[in-house]
Amino acid sequence: MAGNEFPQDPLKDPLKDSLHDRPDATAGERAQWRALQGDVEGLADEAAERGRGLIDAARLQAQDYVERRKSDAAQSVHDLAQTIRNSGRDLGDKPHVRAFFDSAADGLEQLGSSIERRSLGDFYGEAEAFARRAPVAVAVGTFVAGLIAARFIKSSSLPPEAPDGDARDSFRA
Repeated sequence: MAGNEFPQDPLKDPLKDSLHDRPDATAGERAQWRALQGDVEGLADEAAERGRGLIDAARLQAQDYVERRKSDAAQSVHDLAQTIRNSGRDLGDKPHVRAFFDSAADGLEQLGSSIERRSLGDFYGEAEAFARRAPVAVAVGTFVAGLIAARFIKSSSLPPEAPDGDARDSFRA
């Protein structure tokens, strides 16, 4: 096909060719068009308001979940501190070792209390400040965590099937 394949007339804008702007439209048609526009704008506003409400509800649920997990983590740290302290009590005849256990338990109790009283924003701010102060440490830590995760994933995968049967076959579902 030689020549221009596109139509010569420019595409018409549907909003400019509406009943509202046409000179041959009646007053009733124009009024209906304005009412339709008002309805659409009202629906858009209501949808936006419901969307904001949904986002606010999701944010509140996420904050509640984080607060519960934070309390659980703090309680776990307190329990670990108590376990270490009780283990140290059994070492009454070795005061230096017992002092070490007590010191570790005190540090864990301080950590648990710190977790309880801080907000998620505080933890985020401290992590961000640490990342700015020591970017190399963060990069190395991230790299090590990636290696550990890769090893964990690799070790948790199923081994290949043994040709003659294996003692592990009895444990597979």
